[in-house]
Amino acid sequence: MQEFIYHMVPADMRGDKLISLNSLETAHPELYEKYSKKYFDHPERLKLLRRQIPKLNCLWNDVIHFSPLHPYHVYNALTELGIQIKEELKFYRVPIQNLKNNKNAIYMYSKETYRGPNNDIDEDDINFININDYKEMKEIPSVTVEYYKDEKEKGNKFGLFAFIPHLLTYGEVDIKDAEIITWNNL
Repeated sequence: MQEFIYHMVPADMRGDKLISLNSLETAHPELYEKYSKKYFDHPERLKLLRRQIPKLNCLWNDVIHFSPLHPYHVYNALTELGIQIKEELKFYRVPIQNLKNNKNAIYMYSKETYRGPNNDIDEDDINFININDYKEMKEIPSVTVEYYKDEKEKGNKFGLFAFIPHLLTYGEVDIKDAEIITWNNL
């Protein structure tokens, strides 16, 4: 059975390959400027530009970040909590085999070990994966739903993929055969 990973479709996509933010700086400097702005909107996020990923031996923005969870589960949790969101946010549904030529790891991004964007990633939270053994997540972690509730009550902006493991890939990802889906449909 084919397994998939998910990546939000960039508003301004060029070509038929996803590349890392740091690669974008050379290939399309104007897009790098546009997409790196989110790191300057909060003093803690700025450190992410220099954050090292253990085991992969690269920076946070040298890899492409994917979700191993269909985005519908995030959409559903947010709407059940009455959180206002975009209805038809688009994602690439990428066959895991498209990562076969890259170095791939799962960042376990757990509430227990996450210490904020200003702190280093614990080496134990990064695990290399064999894409032939990869399986999609089938449900959103309960800790993520609790995070949404807490942040909503506080009136804070928050990350959509908090405490959901991230699949990190070091290398380009061909998206010619990727399906574009909306997160409001499973």
